Amino acid sequence: MNTEFAKKLELDYPLLSDTTKKVAEEYGVVHEGRAVPERWTFIIGKDGKILHIEKKVTTKDHGPQVLKTLEELGVEKAKKD
Repeated sequence: MNTEFAKKLELDYPLLSDTTKKVAEEYGVVHEGRAVPERWTFIIGKDGKILHIEKKVTTKDHGPQVLKTLEELGVEKAKKD
């Protein structure tokens, strides 16, 4: 499902589907009394270290916000073939 979604949007990075909430629990976004995990964005470097955590996610403007953060962090753009 994520593979098809990523292809449709022409994304060049992996997406995580966490149907068991295991990763969400490990990252601390599952809280008592909430039916679903909070929507946070983690930007993770190639070395596996977390570069940035965005806890105030609104789907309306999040895409441009992530691009701006990646630029501010100095993350290289993917090279097109």
